[in-house]
Amino acid sequence: MKLLKIVFTTLALGLTASVSVLHAQDGKKKGGISPEARVAQIDEAVGGLSADQKTKIVGILAKVQEQVMALAPEERGAKGMELRQAANGEIRAVLTDAQKAKFDAMPQGRGGPGGGKKKNQ
Repeated sequence: MKLLKIVFTTLALGLTASVSVLHAQDGKKKGGISPEARVAQIDEAVGGLSADQKTKIVGILAKVQEQVMALAPEERGAKGMELRQAANGEIRAVLTDAQKAKFDAMPQGRGGPGGGKKKNQ
């Protein structure tokens, strides 16, 4: 009887841990990178943003994140890419010329400068 109780307790703990891990992974998939984390990446890449620049960029990224999440799942790919590219244009407007060059040189990817495509300049 005692052994049965230990087995059930162990199974319950394992199930609880599995659900927590799956929920955390699901949240990461749906939410993506936070605006604050993205600003930290940009800050590092461009060699330092002012507090005012950080505030403006967080606002831009939060707005686009809301817009993308409001889209139907099947629209998030193409339409989401358009929204992120437009946001990159808004971010560039906040940056100095030297920062823009570094921003454009950041690794290309989903939501990164250029939206995963190299710019022809």
